[in-house]
Amino acid sequence: MQNMLVSASRYFLAFGFSVLLAVLGANAADDQVTRNAAVSIEIDGAIGPATADYVSRSLEAAAQRRAPIVILEIDTPGGLDASMRDINRAILSSKVPVVAYVHPSGARAASAGTYILYASHIAAMTPGTNLGAATPVSIGGGLPFADRDGDNAKNGSDEKRRVDKKEQDSTAGTSDPMKAKAVNDAVAYIRSLAELRGRNADWAEKAVRQAESLSATDALESSVVDIVATNIDNLLAQTDGRRVKIDTQEVTLNTKGLPTEYIEPDWRTRLLSTITNPNVALVLMLIGVYGLIFEFINPGALIPGIVGAICLLLGLYALALLPINYAGIGLIMLGIGLMVAEAFAPSFGALGIGGAAAFVIGAAIVIDTEVPEYQVSWALIGTMAVTSLVLAAAVTRLAISSYRRRVATGIEQMSGALGEVTDWHGDRGHVIAHGERWKAIAEAPLSTGQPVRVTGVDGLVLRVEPTAMGKS
Repeated sequence: MQNMLVSASRYFLAFGFSVLLAVLGANAADDQVTRNAAVSIEIDGAIGPATADYVSRSLEAAAQRRAPIVILEIDTPGGLDASMRDINRAILSSKVPVVAYVHPSGARAASAGTYILYASHIAAMTPGTNLGAATPVSIGGGLPFADRDGDNAKNGSDEKRRVDKKEQDSTAGTSDPMKAKAVNDAVAYIRSLAELRGRNADWAEKAVRQAESLSATDALESSVVDIVATNIDNLLAQTDGRRVKIDTQEVTLNTKGLPTEYIEPDWRTRLLSTITNPNVALVLMLIGVYGLIFEFINPGALIPGIVGAICLLLGLYALALLPINYAGIGLIMLGIGLMVAEAFAPSFGALGIGGAAAFVIGAAIVIDTEVPEYQVSWALIGTMAVTSLVLAAAVTRLAISSYRRRVATGIEQMSGALGEVTDWHGDRGHVIAHGERWKAIAEAPLSTGQPVRVTGVDGLVLRVEPTAMGKS
């Protein structure tokens, strides 16, 4: 037996060692392939937490594989400031040269995409693309239909208003301290990137203050980008021989004729992209809340509780990654608490309706940005409000019907019950009521087998009276 165990252990060790060699060999082969291939990463759509995570991890993977260059293919309308800065930090600390390439034709690097272009070691565009419009989107917004030029409109001409508007644009809303603060911070940031990479800092400031945009040709002439390339092969040919600074060292690029390896978003990026959609995050929270409510109402069901807890945690995690308004979060939590309270302490709809109202208001203001791709849909808010009100109405109806219904359990339900005498002596004896044998008393003598009705309960003794009706 011992010899068999020794032989088996040797076979397992040999098998494990061969698998380890195979894995190491595969990794070595993969390194050889990747070291001679350009790595391509795509930023397609609005920039958010999922994009930042995907780009940062892809740059780390490219550095581990010692790739000669990373091509960041960009087609974005902009996105969240925090996510854009996370991407730029990853680019600035990258050990691999990064080429930001606005691609394909018809693409754009607007708003946050312009900052990423300025942060990259080499900036490139495809003919038929554009960049710019990098003015920070105001957070929280202002009053609807507000007219800052209203006083001028009353006393000045149309020409004066146009001049005032132009001056206002050039100063980026200095009459609004919060907006001026955001714009000045953005200007300082993009100018620092321009100075670091030796690009046109004056135009970068105009892109922020006046939301200017440039085509690919104009961007090249204005020293905003370094290359205009028709495709990736042409891009690699033009980057060949250029010198870029990685940390404190200058590196000469050798990229001509390199094959391109694409790093696709993995399941983690896709999941993060899905749940960080504010609409999905709120739906997850709502499912989580109602799942927990159903679990508390029906202990032991398990599935509603498990699904609800997972959804609620995913929703909270997603909101933690987004720019949120804490007043909105507070209102959502208050609404959830009130709706849960309605389920356990029915208030004939007061708590449920109040909770639904608080939840809807909180959902409307919870995302603290005006980036369109990260706005909560009003259709979704309306649906959640109607759903919450319907559930509150259902709970209220059950509470009212339960209040009006006759008591069906406990001592109280014995009043009015029918029974039958089993034995009787004088003014007391025993009766059968609801299948149970009770002590009973009565004002008049009764006989065995006589039907009776319960008129009251004294402790464990029933007060009964004779009745001509049959027993129930």
